[in-house]
Formats: sequence, structure tokens, C-alpha cells
Amino acid sequence: MTDVPQGEMDDLDARALELDRTHVFHSWSAQASLSPVSIAGGRGSTVWDHAGRRYLDFSSQLVNVNIGYAHPAVVAAIQEQAATLATIGPSTANLTRGEAAKRILAHAPSGMSKVFFTNGGADAVENAMRMARLHTGRRKVISRYRSYHGNTGGAVVATGDWRRLPNEYAVGHVHAFGPYLYRTEFWATTPEEEAERALHHLRRVVQVEGPDDVAAILLETIPGTAGIMPPPPGYLEGVRALADEYGIVLILDEVMAGFGRTGEWFALDNYDVRPDLITFAKGVNSGYVPVGGVIISEEIAATFDDRVFPGGLTYSGHPLAAASIVAALDAMEHEGIVANAKQIGADVLGPALADLADKHPVIGEARGLGVFWALELVADRDTREPLPSSEVGFAKSALLERGLMPFTSENRIHVVPPCVVTADEVAQAVDAYDEVLTLLDGRL
Repeated sequence: MTDVPQGEMDDLDARALELDRTHVFHSWSAQASLSPVSIAGGRGSTVWDHAGRRYLDFSSQLVNVNIGYAHPAVVAAIQEQAATLATIGPSTANLTRGEAAKRILAHAPSGMSKVFFTNGGADAVENAMRMARLHTGRRKVISRYRSYHGNTGGAVVATGDWRRLPNEYAVGHVHAFGPYLYRTEFWATTPEEEAERALHHLRRVVQVEGPDDVAAILLETIPGTAGIMPPPPGYLEGVRALADEYGIVLILDEVMAGFGRTGEWFALDNYDVRPDLITFAKGVNSGYVPVGGVIISEEIAATFDDRVFPGGLTYSGHPLAAASIVAALDAMEHEGIVANAKQIGADVLGPALADLADKHPVIGEARGLGVFWALELVADRDTREPLPSSEVGFAKSALLERGLMPFTSENRIHVVPPCVVTADEVAQAVDAYDEVLTLLDGRL
């Protein structure tokens, strides 16, 4: 499209926006106030519109484009599979599907034996909760406030943020507070105190809800949309011990944090914990084709050896999705993409964000690991009063003007580039953050 006159390229962006406003209904939005960016293409960590305006993507869209845009191996695998067998029902055996499951399990903890494929992360969580309830014969699921698990009927009620409230139709859901030292619910002053007190709180919730009625504890290994809050030392291990004590299934939601995002294949690899079920989506194939799934322990898989699992999806293990998983995971292995995320986080991105936090009073805390970070913005460092949403909106617009596509949520900027991001791209993004944070400092 490089030979198309600039005016016609601008017209294509205008047409895209016109069609969007007229016909597309957007999620989590008041429709009349939307002003989306038109995106026509992308490669690596960069996207662009029809007119050629380029944006360095430090949102990874919805924190899912881990391998970057237009990775040639993944594109070729999808094209080849489409030409061979574009679709087939889940009751069949399909070589590509089997290879995808094998590759996923190769990176899972020992004792995980099967993969149930879904269409995305939300229905992965739905089916994990269903498996836990059927396996235990219990009905309640305990999840955290400050969490997000998806937009299907049960997953959104398991979610702990505001989106749960207008959607509370599912039953059997209970919430507890998890560790978050910066805004502790437990009057803690150290990570150790926060872990100990959060575990005590969770134990009491289990006890008062009736341990014999609790099927599962569902946690994001590292809460993502809620604020990228790595758990303090000992917390996840303590949850595992608590679940074992009461015969409760532990489900770790790795939909956002999995497949390289934290510099490990799974975020749980940063901790000494083995769950019973793992949900995944997003980074497993970087969203090139919609897919998700549940990684199932041997114990829970055996429950359904001679008992029908009452669940299924027309597109479970879809061949195009499976082909994209095989290609993506092979490329991530061969190209050292997970190691790159770890090195960039430890040596480049993490230190740069710490420097920004030292420099800018508007930053209350910088936290994260790998390419999974958050800048928590405050109006006052002493009181930790959150920065108003209007100021965060100003920051988002200012970053876009500087050619950086940000991820913002509540009073935070989430710094979540693709796992293939380079040191030079980080430097470019940090310059944009620095400029905009300076503007915010001056507006306080």
C-alpha cells in the first residue's frame, strides 16, 4: 500500500473510524464517548494506521501479543493449516491439536497430564471452576477482590473488580482480599507481614464459608488488570498448603501472566507452587487466533476417566488455533523470547522504571517483573491518594501523541510490551513516559 497517495490512506483511516462508530459495539465502554485509534498493520513491537502513523506498542493490545506482530513462523503455520484443514470437530483426533497440547504440557509443572482447549481465557476459567466442582462435589469458589477472570457468566462473578457488580447472576462465589502491600488491607509494613496476614484472612474466609463446601481457590498468579501485584514471598506456597489441608482445588489463572510475560514460561515458575488446574490463553499464541484452555493435573483428569465431563465447545482445539500455538511456542523456544523478556525486565525495563519513580512525584510505586510492570500514579505520595482518572486519561492521550500506545487502568500505567521488545525500544518508550510524567508532575 506504499504507492497509495497519502490522501487516500487518510481516507482509509477515516473510513475505518466511520464504520466502527456506526456498526461496532465495544466492550466495557459507553459507546458515544469512544475515540479509538485506527490500526492497519503491525510488526514486532510496532503498529501503524493506514496513513503510516506508527506507534510503539507498550500495551501488547490486551497484554497478549507476547511474540509481537506478524511473526513469520506463526503466520506461515496458520496459512499452511488453513490450506490443509481449516476446521474439524473436537471429537476427532487431530495431529496439530495433539502437538499443541504436548508443547503446552512440556512447560507445565510435573503431574499435569491433559489440556482442555477453549475459545479464550474466560471460558477456560469457567471450565476450570466446573472441573473443580465436579471433582470435589462442592460448590463454592473463593477468588480475590482486585482480580479479573473474564466476561462469561461465572468468570465475571469470580472477578473482584467493579465489572462483577452489574453481572452477579452466578452463585457460589466468595471473595477475599489478597496481598497488596502498597495499599495493604492488613496494616502490614513488610512483605512478610502482608503474606502472613493475607493468608490468615484467607484461612478465616475458608473456615467461615465451610471448608466442606469450598471447591476451589481461584487466583491470578500475578494479578494483571487489577494492578500487576507480584505476591510476597511465601504467599502462594501458603495458599497451596491451605488448599491441601482442606482438600480444596487450587486454580492458578495464567491467562495474562503466562507464556513469557514474567520472564518465565509460567508466572508460577517464579514461585514454589504447583496448582491443580492452570488456565491460559493470550500469550500461548499471542492472540493470532482466539484460543485458551485448562491444563489439568493427573488427579483431576482421572476423575473423568469413567465419568462424562459435561462440557464442550464447537471450536475446542480448533486446528488454526492449534497450529498457531505450535508455531508460537516453537519460535519462543528457538529464538530465546522468554529469556529476552527476563533479561529486558531485570537489566533494562525494571531499572528504567525505578529511575522514573525516583524522579517523578506522581509515581507512588513501580512494580513488576519481566515485561509485566505497573506504574501506580498518585496525587500525593504521602497520602497515596490515587491520581484522578481524568489525569490518567490526559497521560494516555499525551503518550499516543508521542507515538507510544499505552495500557492504562484506573490510576495506573501498565508497562507491558511484547516479549520481543528491544533495549532501544524500551529507551524510546521511557523517554515518552518521562515527558508525560513531567507534565503530570506539573499538573498536580
